[in-house]
Amino acid sequence: MHRLVVPPDAAGQRLDQVLAQLLPQHSRSRMKAWIEAGLVHIDDRVVVAARQRLGGGEALVVTEGAATTDDRVAAQAIDLPIIHEDAAILVVDKPAGLVVHPGSGNRDGTLQNALLHHAPALATLPRAGIVHRLDKDTSGLLVVAKTAEAQTSLVRQLAARTVKREYAALVRGDVARTTTIDAPIGRHPVQRTTMAVVASGKEARTQVEPVERFGDATLVRCRLETGRTHQIRVHLAAIGHPLLGDPTYGGRRRQAIDALPALQAFRRQALHAQRLGLVHPVSRETLAFEAPLPGDIAALLAALRARARAAS
Repeated sequence: MHRLVVPPDAAGQRLDQVLAQLLPQHSRSRMKAWIEAGLVHIDDRVVVAARQRLGGGEALVVTEGAATTDDRVAAQAIDLPIIHEDAAILVVDKPAGLVVHPGSGNRDGTLQNALLHHAPALATLPRAGIVHRLDKDTSGLLVVAKTAEAQTSLVRQLAARTVKREYAALVRGDVARTTTIDAPIGRHPVQRTTMAVVASGKEARTQVEPVERFGDATLVRCRLETGRTHQIRVHLAAIGHPLLGDPTYGGRRRQAIDALPALQAFRRQALHAQRLGLVHPVSRETLAFEAPLPGDIAALLAALRARARAAS
């Protein structure tokens, strides 16, 4: 419980704005939820309107709410490759094929189910502390908050674009030089389950740097400046270099590389969240994590190298 006094210079501001200033460890959306749940009192009166204007000098009593995760999400004992854990955060190396959140057709067997089994206290946080996501068939690093304060900090870092996210990707074609793709992303105007570069979309920027070139394929490093749905997949396809193995954005053309047995055996888009950098929500230390290439991408890369050696 928090007992607060509205400062005089906050006169005229909204209740949720003032609470966000007085309790910066919590997000405004969380404050709004507490207000609407009747957990905030002004001068001993319950208030349920986040937009209520204050005059300055009021006494506030705030009771922290909990249990905001969907209680229909069950805890399940699923192998969870954790590469870092402390009292505030954990970092997971998500395998390909693991869905992050439960949804239509995926009510269980997800990362969220696994997190709730690993750390039951995460049931008190929205989405069990998950603050960003990876596609089902993208592997790699995800950070998860273990406290409300850590979740707010991570969400703010993501919004400020200070979280560093770097991906390894195998793409079609020869990417000869480093480029920044600056193209807005939104729903495809016809295929509504997919995304596309559209003028009315949200700002999106991806840096693409070639690492190893094979003529008709390239290993690239992608750095996200924004975090739109399917951003890397859409951006790479838009410049004519879709991900190898991408069933949605990879195109339908048959090319010489499609005869490579290792690619024929590959069952997903060749995208791996390899590096993650952030500021620890409590210690404020700058942290950096790295996850090695998973076996399937490593095998595909090895096949490309072997083919290149044989051709030389």
